[in-house]
Amino acid sequence: MGLLEGKTAVVTGGARGIGLEIARAFIEAGARVVVGDVDDDAGAAAIVELGGSDKARYAHCDVRDAAQVEAMIDVAEEAFGPLGVLVNNAGVTRDATMRKMTEEQFDDIIAIHLKGTWNGTRAAASRMRDHGGGAIVNLSSISGKVGLVGQTNYSAAKAGIVGLTKAAAKEIAFAGVRVNAVQPGLVRTAMTLAMPAHVWEEKLAEIPMGRAAEPSEVAQVVLFLASDMSSYMTGTVLEITGGRHI
Repeated sequence: MGLLEGKTAVVTGGARGIGLEIARAFIEAGARVVVGDVDDDAGAAAIVELGGSDKARYAHCDVRDAAQVEAMIDVAEEAFGPLGVLVNNAGVTRDATMRKMTEEQFDDIIAIHLKGTWNGTRAAASRMRDHGGGAIVNLSSISGKVGLVGQTNYSAAKAGIVGLTKAAAKEIAFAGVRVNAVQPGLVRTAMTLAMPAHVWEEKLAEIPMGRAAEPSEVAQVVLFLASDMSSYMTGTVLEITGGRHI
């Protein structure tokens, strides 16, 4: 029996990168997963990679729109049964210094990351409350703990996710719904590997373990928080940083 045997899970931003690895880890643990994303081609490819429609389904979902989030959960429950796990992972970056950042760049990040996580947490908590419990895992970032240059928008959103997680955890604990968050640091993804070499090396120099995380290492911590192995944990924030910024 896997850690999520028989569970229905939803992962937003699940078509690639960390989200796809989370979906893969969940399926390997026995769950059936709906991948939500705005990239339909990548979403279709992800379902094939994850083993086909018996194990995974795709739902187009812009997390800024509460109705689309509800529709994504409807797809999951109609295909696989009552929602047991939701991971709010969808996100993008719009990095720029404050002097150069536009209002649109700031608003986009707050809407996708913070409002999107609120939409997902709110919708999932309502379903899980009716089902007798569940687990919600929110993707924050170490940027939300320390603040990073060029990320006043991203750092603000990711710090907000921590506060949202803690408040939601208190509100819904009575119904058996747990809400936790993770804060990854430098993770080896297509986005980070596109950094200039000197920036990558500067970031590596800050990490006591001397390397970046693999997406699968983030996925395993999310799996822990989604499973009954963390049954007495709610409102927690786990750093996945190799010791960076401790």
